[in-house]
Amino acid sequence: MTGWVAVAGLGPGHDDLVTPEVQAALGEATDIVGYIPYVRRVPDRPGLTKHESDNRVELDRAAHALQMAAEGARVVVVSSGDPGVFAMASALFEALDSGPRHWLDLDIRILPGITAMLAAAARLGAPLGHDFAAINLSDNLKPWSLIETRLRAAGKAGFAMAFYNPRSRSRPHQFARALEILREACGGETLISFARAVSTQEESITTVPLNEATPEMADMRTMVIVGNRDTRRIGRFVYTPRSAP
Repeated sequence: MTGWVAVAGLGPGHDDLVTPEVQAALGEATDIVGYIPYVRRVPDRPGLTKHESDNRVELDRAAHALQMAAEGARVVVVSSGDPGVFAMASALFEALDSGPRHWLDLDIRILPGITAMLAAAARLGAPLGHDFAAINLSDNLKPWSLIETRLRAAGKAGFAMAFYNPRSRSRPHQFARALEILREACGGETLISFARAVSTQEESITTVPLNEATPEMADMRTMVIVGNRDTRRIGRFVYTPRSAP
């Protein structure tokens, strides 16, 4: 087979945070596949075809990419951030697992990117400097009861936490419930940071104790980072010490 498929992370927003490896793959591609706003981040050029799709058809998108590669296309499936963090890499392997066996002979590459979690943490300082957990608060692909269980467990275990997809128009009440659980598990004085649209012109950063956090501080463009009981501020920075007391 002469085609290939790469799953690439476009980073959190700014073009400077797209890796050279990803830029090279985009330059070689005949086809770009992905969720509408991510595909539109890739510049148009002669010989490049873009395939935009809705955010709820990940398996169909992955299967389409694999089939085009099997037919000889050079396909890049684009995700924001890193493709292996709540993004398209696992969807591609799920489609591969249930697809025709000849897809296993394809040249498949996963190209890492800078996640929103890491970009937000860097802006803040080092809030994820010790053990941490990353949790997607969307219940589109898992039940809310499981999310609550994981929140309690991570908070009680003393992990710092990074939350993707904290609050949408269709489920505004769930983040309020998440804050209640976090206050119970972590304590009201634990620091929580809201990093919105990091690396773009709309970037904003806010850090408050959990007791002062409100649901309206987050939306779908916000990365939420909660420290543990050792997380502290120093000037404008937030960090979690690597050594436990």
